[in-house]
Amino acid sequence: MKRSVAGIAIEQGTVFIARRKAGGDLGGKWEFPGGKVEEGESDADALRREFIEEFGVAVTAGALLASGEFFHKGQKFALNGYRVFPDSDHFNLTEHDECRWAALDEIKTLDFADSDRLLFPRLQAYLYTQPDVEER
Repeated sequence: MKRSVAGIAIEQGTVFIARRKAGGDLGGKWEFPGGKVEEGESDADALRREFIEEFGVAVTAGALLASGEFFHKGQKFALNGYRVFPDSDHFNLTEHDECRWAALDEIKTLDFADSDRLLFPRLQAYLYTQPDVEER
C-alpha cells in the first residue's frame, strides 16, 4: 500500500487549506496540503518536502491527527494527517491558485478532495477537544 500525507496547520480554531490549480485529477479541489511519500522517506520528511515545493515554506510535523485509506487509479493509499507548524505565513503558490485559513464548518461546504474528507471526523473531534495552543 502506498502512503500519502496531509499537513494540517491550525491557528485560532482555523485550518490552513489550499485549492489546486485547474487540471489534473484534483484540479479545482480544496485540500489539506501534502502528497505522496517517496521511497525511503518518513512522513515528516514528505510533509517538509511537499510544503517547500508547493509553498516555499518549511514545516515541522507534530502529532498524527487522523488517518484513512482510499483508492486512486486502482492503487490503495494510506493517508495520514499530521498537525504541522509552518515556519512562515508567507505562502508562495506553485501548485495552487488560492490558500486560506478556514473554520471546519466552512471547509465542509467546499469542493474538497474526497481523500481529505476522510480526515474530517477526527479533525473535528480534535478541534473541539484541544485548547488552542500551538505545541511543537
